[in-house]
Amino acid sequence: MNDFMEQQVRDRSDRRRKAVTAACMLSAFMVAIEITIVGIAMPTIAGQLGDFNLFTWVFASYILTSAVTTPVYGRLADLYGRKLIYYIGAALFIAGSLLCGLASNMLWLVFFRMVQGMGAGALQPLTVTILSDIYSGPDRAKVLAWQSSIWGLAAILGPVIGAFVVQFLTWPYIFWINVPIGIATLAVMALAFDEKMERRDHKVDYLGSVLMMLGAGALLLAAIQSQELPTNVFIALIVGGALLLAALFLHERRTPEPIVPFNLWRIRTVTVSNFGAACIGAVLACATLYLTAFVQGVLGFSPIWAGTVYAAQSFAWSCGSLIAARLLSRINFASTAAIGSTLLIIGSITLAAMDNTAGIVWVTIGAVTIGVGMGLCNTTFVLACQSEVGWSDRGGAVSTNIFLRMIGMSIGAGICGAVVNFWLARLAPGAFDVVRQLLDPELRAALSPATLAEVSGVFWMALRYVYIAGVLFGAGALVCALSLPRTLRFQRT
Repeated sequence: MNDFMEQQVRDRSDRRRKAVTAACMLSAFMVAIEITIVGIAMPTIAGQLGDFNLFTWVFASYILTSAVTTPVYGRLADLYGRKLIYYIGAALFIAGSLLCGLASNMLWLVFFRMVQGMGAGALQPLTVTILSDIYSGPDRAKVLAWQSSIWGLAAILGPVIGAFVVQFLTWPYIFWINVPIGIATLAVMALAFDEKMERRDHKVDYLGSVLMMLGAGALLLAAIQSQELPTNVFIALIVGGALLLAALFLHERRTPEPIVPFNLWRIRTVTVSNFGAACIGAVLACATLYLTAFVQGVLGFSPIWAGTVYAAQSFAWSCGSLIAARLLSRINFASTAAIGSTLLIIGSITLAAMDNTAGIVWVTIGAVTIGVGMGLCNTTFVLACQSEVGWSDRGGAVSTNIFLRMIGMSIGAGICGAVVNFWLARLAPGAFDVVRQLLDPELRAALSPATLAEVSGVFWMALRYVYIAGVLFGAGALVCALSLPRTLRFQRT
């Protein structure tokens, strides 16, 4: 009878864990698809709401607020528990999604996207942290690999769902489709997630939180909008952000419960995996920011082919994540991340070696190679950063790793834009307007063959240096991978 009761308890616990896992996967999907699905609807939204000058801010506001709040939520989850902070983040995300669909003009849409981003800033690290809490060893690697693959799935499904909604419904449903999903995840977490933690009083580091968000926000804004900002504003953001983060560092050294756990940076695996995350984020920006532009503008293929290449890279990321889970149960973390980093380098070299006569197969091979490398590296670095920390620091470790990957992407995006503009200006002054015509099928058809050949060649030369930058960042990721302790590994089961 006792054995039967124990089995019942185990079965109930297993069902709860599966339900929580499903809720985490859905939460990750909501956050990921909001980045891809909105892009399809933005021309329609801008056409109806006007204020086209705020077009890029619909994306930037979401990315900025989610990035700068991620470390804060991760630390709060360590202090007050995952469940409470998850509720706050999910509620903000649902509210933001609902309000985005009700926006009456572009300015309100940008504001509501900020609310949505603040919710996403909690859901991104907490889905990883909660899964890490309820799984251990190789099982943790497998479930986090599946969670990472969700981002690839969202990159593929987002444009498809977005196109369907724009075609057959109205644009507010782009945001509203996440509302019932978010409510469902909240209900599952309330019923199935039984969090055990010791309750005690904490003192919230409000000043540290403000310094963190303002300092990081200033630097991210400078990186994301580097091509549009006046020089004096760009410099002011860089200097102001650096000073705010310096003040944060001094403040956190005297705070009993700092919002940014700098003590974690004394742990080798945390430091190395975080720098590795920044490097792969930069590689991702270099590889994807101009990928579709290369396929359309240089090679002359249709937007459908460009989207196919991008989807192939996203699918490869998902596959790479699942491969990482299998490798981590057989070899150490350093070797797995090194294989992934090597693939990032090879993929970037493949793209850099292309010319304006390259075929679609060549560019797809380069993109897919980078996708597999990203899956291997991202899963390994996320697992490594939390491998030597306990429950009370896991949220901070995971959120910092995700935050550094976002920082790397922002830095990479800024470098890419600067490199392309520099080489276009040097190789063919005045070619910027013609390059824009390359990306529009109708305007491209109006260009003479001589002009088309000249400008596509110049654009290809500029993009080559972007992919060379990807090689350098990939090498940085490889150095970080080889710096992980060789003894860091899962035991085979």
